[in-house]
Amino acid sequence: MKASMLFFGSLCSVIFWMNPTGSQKIAIQDEQPSKLDMAQMSVDDMYSTCAENMQAKIKKMYFAKEMQSNSFRNVWEKAARCASIRFSKRDHEDEALTKDHMQAICVYTAGGREDFYKAFNEAVKTKRREYGSNFLFHSLHFWLTRAIQILRNKQGCHVTYRRTNNRFIGEVNQIIRFGTFASSSKEANLTHFGKKTCFKITTCFGAYLKAYPTLGDHKREVLIPPYETFKIISKDKFEKDLADCETVYVLNSTGFKSNLDCHVAKHKLV
Repeated sequence: MKASMLFFGSLCSVIFWMNPTGSQKIAIQDEQPSKLDMAQMSVDDMYSTCAENMQAKIKKMYFAKEMQSNSFRNVWEKAARCASIRFSKRDHEDEALTKDHMQAICVYTAGGREDFYKAFNEAVKTKRREYGSNFLFHSLHFWLTRAIQILRNKQGCHVTYRRTNNRFIGEVNQIIRFGTFASSSKEANLTHFGKKTCFKITTCFGAYLKAYPTLGDHKREVLIPPYETFKIISKDKFEKDLADCETVYVLNSTGFKSNLDCHVAKHKLV
């Protein structure tokens, strides 16, 4: 898990101007909270009946095309060593994970100055209409989703925590999705990720990444896929493990919603 992984993009804007004496002042516009909702523009393909077909399409079409992008090629190649090491040391129960799955995990969790995962997740959250055409990350989306699914099949549900420095609004009993690959942790005390809005999450489709992330297991990361749905069970009730947080949402998994399930794979290769 990266040092800023649990953040969504900041919605604060800072405005600078000069007063008559020439000294600089700063005005901070009030932060606008983000709505918790069903993230209808999400690229939420879960490949439920088409993993083999999509793998073939990735290999034949999308991966080579996407490697023409300097930003994707750079992060993918940088993750090769991480992937090779993790792949060679994977647990026996995780033998279904390929090197491509491992490399997707390493790319997503790499952090660093590029923070590539931010651009990736922004596209996942908003580019539903471009999926199958101008979406830039078909390969990474597929391999990361499949990695989560393979790991999750041996794990069951997890109780996890997600901290942010952003504000969110939602109502008790509302059904929501994160609509991105949402990082969370088995540990509640990762306070450097923020305390404005925190989540206690029961996820049944997310996967514990074990020691496979770039930085190993010290963040105890559980990665939640875009398609998992949650019910807001409570808001602002005291949670001992998140006592320092300004707002706390408790979320329980209710299943999944995949608007784009097998949307790309069902089209024939040309």
